[in-house]
Amino acid sequence: MPVKTKKNPRDLEVIQRAATGLARAGEGQRNPVLVALGERVRTVRARCGLTRKDAARAADVSERHLANLETGTGNPSFLVLEQVARALRSSVAELAGDVTTSSPEWLLIRELLEKREDEELRRARLAIGEALGTGGDKRTTSRRIALIGLRGAGKSTLGQMLADDLGFPFVELSHEIEKFAGSSIREIHDLYGTSAYRRYERRALEEALQLYSEAIIAAPGGIVSDAATFNLILAHCTSIWLQAKPEDHMRRVTAQGDLRPMAASAEAMADLRRILEGRTALYSRASFTIDTSRQPLGPTFQELRSLVRDALRLST
Repeated sequence: MPVKTKKNPRDLEVIQRAATGLARAGEGQRNPVLVALGERVRTVRARCGLTRKDAARAADVSERHLANLETGTGNPSFLVLEQVARALRSSVAELAGDVTTSSPEWLLIRELLEKREDEELRRARLAIGEALGTGGDKRTTSRRIALIGLRGAGKSTLGQMLADDLGFPFVELSHEIEKFAGSSIREIHDLYGTSAYRRYERRALEEALQLYSEAIIAAPGGIVSDAATFNLILAHCTSIWLQAKPEDHMRRVTAQGDLRPMAASAEAMADLRRILEGRTALYSRASFTIDTSRQPLGPTFQELRSLVRDALRLST
């Protein structure tokens, strides 16, 4: 038969203090990302004028769940965060800390641009570029010719031929990046990561723009992935997308003995197609497009030569 013991009030006090101490220690160890997320949720909820109870009801989550989220002690799933964002007439991006939600002006600009067609967005981008002095209409020709496109499009071969024809310097940005870093492209990615590579890429492009008022620039295939760097090309160069079929990209890259970044994949062609599809919308922002799969190298060069000379108002 169990023996009943009388609980000492002092013992209960000690236990309560210990529990409080553990709770405070837990608060001190809260993940700063989750704490910041919770603060943004509270801020947006306050902006909406909703109590926590009302917000939880609108989001179809428990009030305790929302409280944990707001205090940074809970780690919500994406679906829960989406429910909360919808209830607060916000977006997951805003709750996650997207910079375009960080001030009233950003919010107003985002509201103006939301659900606009691509052509309207292009005009808005150009107008903003004009206002800030960072670029005008993308059809305005510069004597810097930037060739963009996925690896294997023909940028190096056609770029060198075009530079020789025009008497312009030829700048292979990938080589310039390696000079800055003192490492190969692969080593930069392996040792320092993609962010470091993008910084070297931006630096190499900025120096090329400073050094040359006229040049043929062969840009790395992924340069369009960094909006700020790609905007420099659109603002300061006559850009040409060298487009090709996935099969031709693969064949040319294989002939060069280089399968980056597809070498690690057992489905190289599928990976290449996904990369190309993901960048097509960005590549298409170039001033001009030439299909390098449509005809042999000689006629393709003549087409490129005529296009550039016409754009620069040079005799053919």
